[in-house]
Amino acid sequence: MTTGTGAQARIERIITTGVLGAGRPGYPAGGVPIENNVWLLGDDDAVLVIDAAHDADAIARAVGDREALGILLTHGHEDHVNAAVETARRLDTHLYLHPADLFLWEETHGDRTPDFELAEGATFLVAGAEVATLHTPGHTPGSVCFAVPALRTVFSGDTLFEGGPGATRWDYSSFPGIVESIRTRLFPLPAETVAHPGHGADTTIGAEAPALEDWLARGW
Repeated sequence: MTTGTGAQARIERIITTGVLGAGRPGYPAGGVPIENNVWLLGDDDAVLVIDAAHDADAIARAVGDREALGILLTHGHEDHVNAAVETARRLDTHLYLHPADLFLWEETHGDRTPDFELAEGATFLVAGAEVATLHTPGHTPGSVCFAVPALRTVFSGDTLFEGGPGATRWDYSSFPGIVESIRTRLFPLPAETVAHPGHGADTTIGAEAPALEDWLARGW
């Protein structure tokens, strides 16, 4: 489904389904069913893939015969990376992850490491659109978002959702950290910027920014 267009680049969403936590302590034996958004940014010739969740077949079909310039991972949680290695193999492309989330990646993929490290300010170019990496720790230490100014878009992973910040229930997470990341890295973006998250519906920076004080008061 096409969800937005620019002069050349367009955004496509693939909704994939799978399970989270199967066989892991604290989860049901069969895991918890979950849906993820996988995003494609590009044109008829080339795309960037943002996150690689659950279903390498579906992602590869959506890319088709276009060149995959890379798979950019918003963070290292299982449900965002569990199809990453197989998707990269099928698309003959590279994997990018912030190194602070390598410990989470290893829970799913062991010592098969991503190809390149993401860092604040790293940029990519696809279909005439520049993609800028924003390091937004809080949900995980290595969480990142990807801003595309030409399209007034940010791919917000599990950092910002419609109605609030991402979860910070793990010992490596930080609620003050995620709020600071959103406040300083995402809320300065233009109000009309559309946030495409890792799960669920889109929102905008303008819709979420007024709720900041309420988030702080509620502590989530």
